[in-house]
Amino acid sequence: MADHARMRETVNQYVAGFTAADADAIVRLFADDATVEDPYGSEARRGIDAIREFYEMAVGSGAKLRLDGPIRTAGDTAAFAFSIPWPGDEPHRLHIIDTFRFDDDGKVVEMRAFWSADSVLPDEG
Repeated sequence: MADHARMRETVNQYVAGFTAADADAIVRLFADDATVEDPYGSEARRGIDAIREFYEMAVGSGAKLRLDGPIRTAGDTAAFAFSIPWPGDEPHRLHIIDTFRFDDDGKVVEMRAFWSADSVLPDEG
């Protein structure tokens, strides 16, 4: 089972990777056979090459993540809420909850992002 402190550190490294627009730093957190489902319900991206392609696009968008509360862990999974500024005339943020499931080596084997169009809300600071 993954160590809870290590899971929280991985989430912090993920957020830092976005801040630095460093897709390689993000991809290093994933197991070779991991899946990314963003948003949840979409077709999962499987394997490190598909995950790299996804994160190169994501960080290329200029997205900056802000954690919106503590990182929660249970068993082999971490869950965390964050938001991203949303472009437009009035300040808005896209609010997302991600879950990471970890393998015994502390690598992410499954990422799921929970959001929809209804997750874009006025930015309250």
